[in-house]
Amino acid sequence: MKQTQPTYFLYHIPGKKIGVTTDLGKRVIQAQGYGDKEFEVLEQSSDIEYISTRERELQSKYGYKVDIRLYKDLFKKSEGMISSSEQTSTFPCPKADLDSWLANNKGARWETPHGSFVVTEATIPWLISNAKTSQFSDTKCYIYNKAFMVFQGTGATDTPKMCKCYTPSHFELIRTWATERGIYDKGDSKTQFVKLQEEAGELARAILKKDKPEIIDAIGDMVVVLTNLAKLEDLKIEDCITSAYNVIAKRQGAMVNGSFVKSESL
Repeated sequence: MKQTQPTYFLYHIPGKKIGVTTDLGKRVIQAQGYGDKEFEVLEQSSDIEYISTRERELQSKYGYKVDIRLYKDLFKKSEGMISSSEQTSTFPCPKADLDSWLANNKGARWETPHGSFVVTEATIPWLISNAKTSQFSDTKCYIYNKAFMVFQGTGATDTPKMCKCYTPSHFELIRTWATERGIYDKGDSKTQFVKLQEEAGELARAILKKDKPEIIDAIGDMVVVLTNLAKLEDLKIEDCITSAYNVIAKRQGAMVNGSFVKSESL
C-alpha cells in the first residue's frame, strides 16, 4: 500500500497562538475546545521543513511567543525517543501534542519489562486517552506499561494483539476492510463521491417505497462510503462528525415545514 504524506496545518487562534497540527479536529476542536469559527488555517503543506520554519515566522509576525524548537524537531520519527522504565513509558511531547506525535510515529516499537509495544492505528486512541502529564516536565507525558500490556494483550510476546477488553469501532473495521481491498491504494475521492450519489439514490428509492430493510442498507452503505472518502482525504470520519457536532450543538432555530432551520435563516 502506498504511503501518503501527512498534511500539516498551520492554524491561528486569534489573540492566543499560532501552531501546527496534522489533525485540526483533535488538536484544536477537541483538545483545546475551539469551534470551527474560532480559528483559521493560515497555510497547509506536506513539507514539514517548510511548515516548521513558517510557523515561527508567523508567530513572530503576529506578535506571539516564538517556539524554541522547530515543529519538525518535536515530531521527528524515531523509536528511541520513547523511554521506558519498570512501570511507565514516556513520550517526548506534551500530552496536548501526543496525537500529532503518534500520527507521525506510526510503527514505532519500544521494549519494556512487560513486552514489546507498538504505535498503530488501533493503539493510538488508547494512548491518547490514557496518557498523563509527567510530574517532572510538562513537555512530556507517559502511560503505565501494565495497563497498555492488558490493552494490547501482548504479555511478553513481540506481536501485539487486541485483547478481549477492546472492540474496534465500526469505522476502524471499515478502514481495515477497505485497506485489504485496495480502495485506498487504487481509489480516489472522486470515485467515492460518485459512489455516494449512487447510494443516496438507493436511499431515496427505499424511502419512497417505505422499504425499511433497504433504507437500513442504504444508510449503512453511505456511512461506509463517507468513511472511505474521509480516509482518502487524510481525514477521519470520527473527527468530521465531532467537528459538525460542535457546530450544531450550539445552534438555535426552529422546525419549519418538517426541517430544522437555524435562527439566522428564519
